[in-house]
Amino acid sequence: MADESYRDGMKVRRQVLGDEHVDAAVAGTTEFDEDYQRFITEGAWGSVWNRPGLTPATRSLLTIALLAASGHTDEVAMHVRATANTGATPAEVRETLLHVAVYAGVPAANRAFAVAKEAYAAMADDDKGGT
Repeated sequence: MADESYRDGMKVRRQVLGDEHVDAAVAGTTEFDEDYQRFITEGAWGSVWNRPGLTPATRSLLTIALLAASGHTDEVAMHVRATANTGATPAEVRETLLHVAVYAGVPAANRAFAVAKEAYAAMADDDKGGT
């Protein structure tokens, strides 16, 4: 069962975050964090992200809101980039961050908006063939 959960998790993780991101994470795995990498692959990606009931876009927006509300802005950037794969639109991310402002605080939303803008700018630059 654990191997199946890991395989399912890797599939969903790659669909959401992209092969490049996952390949880098796998390549950077050491003996110290290999159990953690397996845990997040099975627990987050193989379990929660793999469940029916919510679309990938909805899961993406929920994840962005929760990360922004808790101040995990590096992860906000990663999941904003992942919206290219989940189908969540910039307009939906904007609406999500407005909810963060009301329910989790303006400072959290301020930082998340800045991070999201940077991520979208980098994505646009990548689309233009920039570095």
